[in-house]
Amino acid sequence: MRTLKFESQTMSLLRYGCLNQLSWSPVSDLVTLADQTTYDAKVVGFDQDKDVAVLRVDAPKDKLRPIPVGVSADLLVGQKVYAIGNPFGLDHTLTTGVISGLRREISSAATGRPIQDVIQTDAAINPGNSGGPLLDSSGNLIGINTAIYSPSGASSGVGFSIPVDTVSGIVNQLVKFGKVTRPILGIKFAPDQSVEQLGVSGVLVLDAPANGPAGKAGLQPTKRDAYGRLVLGDIITSVNGKKVTNGSDLYRILDQCKVGETVTVEVLRGDHKEKIPVLLEPKPDES
Repeated sequence: MRTLKFESQTMSLLRYGCLNQLSWSPVSDLVTLADQTTYDAKVVGFDQDKDVAVLRVDAPKDKLRPIPVGVSADLLVGQKVYAIGNPFGLDHTLTTGVISGLRREISSAATGRPIQDVIQTDAAINPGNSGGPLLDSSGNLIGINTAIYSPSGASSGVGFSIPVDTVSGIVNQLVKFGKVTRPILGIKFAPDQSVEQLGVSGVLVLDAPANGPAGKAGLQPTKRDAYGRLVLGDIITSVNGKKVTNGSDLYRILDQCKVGETVTVEVLRGDHKEKIPVLLEPKPDES
């Protein structure tokens, strides 16, 4: 496993997926530097939804050199990039390639929640590169390597990195609060394919617990009537005027909202539409 220094504090950044495979709290001899010295590290916080974790490294400040943090919003397809990692146990391995695509979407291995705006690269990313940095040609951090698309498990020229702009916002919350506060509607919804089979576009509400934001606001879940017939719940078609065609759209919109914000949820209920104000609440703490 490889970690990297983030900003000027004694913090290291890695994938939550890497952390979850280890025994920690605190982690002993987790961080190995280039001179092979090892230091204890403590988990500051993690975000399962976006696959990011932050560690505080117990090392002298002069032993930790911060990596320059770049900007991922200005990246271009074809731009040269470098990936650093520990593929197959071969530490300090550098591979190079280009940005093959931008604004890709992958799913968090921990929660299944989509991670948007992901960077796609053909730089060789193999098992062991996960959690390592993706750098631009000036050596600035632009992403955290997180996944590969490969039937064999080895590099196939399709790797993915979480953009640093996304990571920076998460890290700031983790360092300050020890967790990420993310708003939720408090619903369970049907797979996108099920809604498509109905010939409609949107998110079908399967469950809206009475003590959750959507339940309190009056969104209707899917249920059975007195005769055992299935009665479809509300189908969410927009939030704050932004169109919702599937679950990814809903997550993307909610990621732009704040806890305590009241959003207008437009639903298709039967054959008519309704606009319902919903007060967003924080996602329950992850255990």
